[in-house]
Amino acid sequence: MGVGYDSDDNTVEECPLADGLRLVAKQELREDDIIRTHSLRAMRNWIRKHPDIVNCRTDAPFLLRFLRTKKFSVPMAQDMLERYLVIRQLYPQWFSKLDVDDPVISDILDSGYLVPLPGRDEFGRCVMFSCAGRFDPYKYTSADMARVHALIGESLMDDAENQIKGYSYVNDESGLLMGHMTLWSFSDLKRIIRCLQSSTPMRHKSTYFINVPNFADKFFTTTVSFLNSKLKSRVKFYSGQKDIQKFIDPKYLPKEYGGEIPLATMIVELKKKLRAKREMLMALDDMKINVNGKGKIISEFDDMQKELTGSFRKLEVD
Repeated sequence: MGVGYDSDDNTVEECPLADGLRLVAKQELREDDIIRTHSLRAMRNWIRKHPDIVNCRTDAPFLLRFLRTKKFSVPMAQDMLERYLVIRQLYPQWFSKLDVDDPVISDILDSGYLVPLPGRDEFGRCVMFSCAGRFDPYKYTSADMARVHALIGESLMDDAENQIKGYSYVNDESGLLMGHMTLWSFSDLKRIIRCLQSSTPMRHKSTYFINVPNFADKFFTTTVSFLNSKLKSRVKFYSGQKDIQKFIDPKYLPKEYGGEIPLATMIVELKKKLRAKREMLMALDDMKINVNGKGKIISEFDDMQKELTGSFRKLEVD
C-alpha cells in the first residue's frame, strides 16, 4: 500500500521533463522516457512483493529520488530505498516527526541555522546554506539538529531539478563553539554520515566550509575522514565569505553575506513552503518495514561502535 500520490502502472510517461532537464538527465543519469517508465514499474512491483515492506510510497516523484540518485540502476535504487526505510525506524530521533510546527524545530528554523537559498549555483544545483553560530548547542541536541536537516531535505527531494542536478552545501563555521564539537559522539556522527551516504536519496555534489576556526581543525579532519572517497573529493575549505561568491551568484546569498534578500525573509518563505508540505512530511512516518529481516543493514551500523573507541568529548584540540 503506497503512501502519497496514486500511481498508475499503465501511464506511458510519468513526470515528463522540460527539454533542458531532459538533456541533463540523459547525459548524467542515462534517463529517458522508456527507461524511466520501465524502472518505475520495476520498483513498484518489487515493493509489492517485498516480504518486509509493510507500507511505502509508490508515487513517481518519491521513487525517482532513488532511481536518479543511483542513475537508474534498479537494484541499487531498491537497495537504497530499503536502507532508507530501515534507518527511519532505527533512528526515529533523527528522521521522524518532521513537523515545521514542532516548537523546537520552529525555533531552530527561526534562528536561521539552515536555509535553502532562493537561487541555484552555477551548475543549477540547490544550495543549502548553514551557519553554525546560529545553532545553540547548549539549548538544543544533536537529534534536534538532525531533524531540522531531515525536514528541509525531505521537503526538497521530490523536486525533479533537485533530483537531477543535485545539491551543494555552504557551511559558515563562524561562531563555532566547543559545544558544537561535543554535540555529537564519534559513533553517532559516523552513523549519520553513513545514513547520508548510503540511505538518503540526494546527489551530494559539493560541500564548502568557510570561516573554520583554527581550534576546530582536528574536528573537521576527523569528520571528513568518515566520508567515502567520492564525497571527500567534493569537500573544499575557504577562508571567508567572498570566496563562495566565486561559485554562487552573490545576489542569492543572504543580505548579511552580500546578497539581496535578508535572511529573515528567506526564513519566512522557507516556513511557508514547509507548512504547505506538512501533511506529506508527517505522512512519511506511516511508511514501515520489518527490520528483523534486515540484519545485514543493521549490522553495518552496529559495527561502527566496534570501530570507534572515543567521542568528540575526548577530542584534544589545540
